[in-house]
Amino acid sequence: MMSKKEKAVEKPIPKNIVNTAWLLVLGAIMPMLDSTMVNIAINHLGRDFHTGLDSIQWVVTGYVLATAIAVPISGWAVQRFNGKWLVIGANVAFLIGSILSGMSWSIDSMIVFRIIQGAAAGLILPLMTTLMAQVAGQEFMGRVISIVGIPIVLGPILGPVIGALIIQNFSWRWIFYVNVPVGIIALALMILKLPDFTPTNRKAQFDFTGIVLLGATSAALIYGITAAAKNATFNNATTIGYMVTGAVVLVGYIVYAAIRKDKAILPLKMFTHKSFNGSMIGLFLAGIATNGPMLLLPLFFQNVKGFSVIDAGLILIPQGVGMLVARPFIGKLTDKIGARNVVMVSLVLAIAGSIPFVYFDQASSLIWIALALFVRGMGIGGVSIPMMTDAYTGMEKAEIAQSSVGTRIIQNIGGAFGSAVLATVVSLSLAKGTIPTIGGMTTAYHNGFLISLALSVVMFLPALLLTNKANKAAK
Repeated sequence: MMSKKEKAVEKPIPKNIVNTAWLLVLGAIMPMLDSTMVNIAINHLGRDFHTGLDSIQWVVTGYVLATAIAVPISGWAVQRFNGKWLVIGANVAFLIGSILSGMSWSIDSMIVFRIIQGAAAGLILPLMTTLMAQVAGQEFMGRVISIVGIPIVLGPILGPVIGALIIQNFSWRWIFYVNVPVGIIALALMILKLPDFTPTNRKAQFDFTGIVLLGATSAALIYGITAAAKNATFNNATTIGYMVTGAVVLVGYIVYAAIRKDKAILPLKMFTHKSFNGSMIGLFLAGIATNGPMLLLPLFFQNVKGFSVIDAGLILIPQGVGMLVARPFIGKLTDKIGARNVVMVSLVLAIAGSIPFVYFDQASSLIWIALALFVRGMGIGGVSIPMMTDAYTGMEKAEIAQSSVGTRIIQNIGGAFGSAVLATVVSLSLAKGTIPTIGGMTTAYHNGFLISLALSVVMFLPALLLTNKANKAAK
């Protein structure tokens, strides 16, 4: 017989909460799609602006670094001001940045406008999770966060396909202009329908030092690891210098936060929560184990299977379908039995769907590839969302924004780290041969997938720190 608590967990989410979730999701679609579409246009940007990869890569790197620096600011702002108008303002800034990026007349102007976009995205994404965690409460947290996670799923799936179609049929400028109708619709609906969010601490001081230290840590680590991918080796002066700088600044923040205590933008007391620690470690590893292969898969299909850019995007659809199929169950199960068991089972599926890619080659059947991608999608769809949800477990309302800052920073660093590590592994493997062959490229990608698999197994350890409601219910 069900207890009252179990019945409460299973009751439907109130309509007002669902509507708010979808409005916030709509506002996050622009940055999630844009970041993946731009990667497809890199070669065209280099050709039109008559510049090399060393300059063009700042179109992506500048965006990522601006995002990393803006994240801590969102944690302070949402405590002081009405969250509705903060997220609307951030969307306006992103829309303006999109229009200006489409109008770029030089590589320098493009980089500046992309930094505007990145800063706005660094506000939009943590604001989205913070506001939804506030409105959902512990009772509906898992299911609501699973709704909020939809842009995270759709971005890597639809972005490359839409970007390839735009570039093939129109100018690269339309990658940015396509944000205009989406942004206008999102802004109109948010202005009319999004409820006001009462600030949790109107007296929260602007922690300038803490924000600078956290932003500098993120920027240094992300830039350092990006340099490793560019140079195809971790043993280069740029990577070592920036990684050491990032570590030193992080130590500086820890000392600063220990002195400032609750007044710090990310208080150290957050790390006294076991589930928060498990989430932070797990989300970082997920950047390599689950997000990293997102970079390798389209390259594998293009370079080994000989697919076009569009075909490589289309073959990834089964993975997206798997993620979408799993998503509703992930939220419900996380609310009911806790994040630990959901993540454990999801990791098993993710590993089962990833193992075949250590063996797939040029002759492998597309049917088996699609099946593996579907299983992998179901698995990775159930890894990050429960971890993000559990980061808020046991938190007071005033701590939700601080938790969002921590999880978003670690996701940014983990994502950049994952892409760079696997790209560097593949590049190093390819460098062993003078002339790239299909066999050599296949082996190189196999090595990258093998690294991601090994780290997927390691993720079982931080998963043990996550909440297990099933055991508590049994007692």
